[in-house]
Amino acid sequence: MKHVVMFSGGVGSWAAAKRVAKRYGTKKLTLLFTDTFIEDNDLYRFLDEAAVNVGGDLVKIADGRDPWTIFRDTRILGNTRFDPCSRILKRELATQWVNANCLTSDTILYLGIDWAEMHRWERSKRFWMPYRIEAPMCQEPYIDKDQMLEALRVEGIVVPRLYDMGFPHNNCGGFCIKAGQAHFKLLLEKMPDRYRYHEQKEEEFRQYLKANPRRTGTWDVAILRDRSGGKAIPITLRELREKVQGGREVDPYDWGGCGCFVDGDK
Repeated sequence: MKHVVMFSGGVGSWAAAKRVAKRYGTKKLTLLFTDTFIEDNDLYRFLDEAAVNVGGDLVKIADGRDPWTIFRDTRILGNTRFDPCSRILKRELATQWVNANCLTSDTILYLGIDWAEMHRWERSKRFWMPYRIEAPMCQEPYIDKDQMLEALRVEGIVVPRLYDMGFPHNNCGGFCIKAGQAHFKLLLEKMPDRYRYHEQKEEEFRQYLKANPRRTGTWDVAILRDRSGGKAIPITLRELREKVQGGREVDPYDWGGCGCFVDGDK
């Protein structure tokens, strides 16, 4: 039986892989990483160290594009409702690799979601059918993210720096189209240059749509939504930056959530 862990570069997928390795060994274990080309450099350090720690074969695959290229190619700016970046650069790419290298009869796929993300489990099973899929961190013993990070330290692995900065995940360099205003506020505070890069790319995309209109749709799009007035309206990264720098309040609970391998339906 083959065992394929969706090895995202986050602590959850490492913890899941450790449980798989302990249960089944590493002879037929594959750690599958899909690169978005906007990852934090420290993710690659962690990825390699974590893979050595777990054992098995680390397989790295990439489409060759980054999320902003995907947005332009699809004319869709990712947000909480639509994630062309995750769909193309993560789920579809991983599916292609699995279909080319595995059989449904002799393969188990594993996700790094934990018991706090059980609401994503049914969608995950639907997406990966007819493969058997498991989520080891949704099983006993139940541990939270802080305990997983402590387990990393015990193993002698340096915790990825994005976690130490306060980010909820270690993917896409702190950027995420499903993140909320609190998440982007943190990105602005911790990595202002990186925030400005995404602010610029968002505006470039808006201007691209404006210069290349279609009969339907609008160019006035944004990753984020402002719901403070009771109605959701687009708010650009530039507008959010000006809001933060102007001392206006940002909802501290608006973090959103990333689920690259688990938020898609076929």
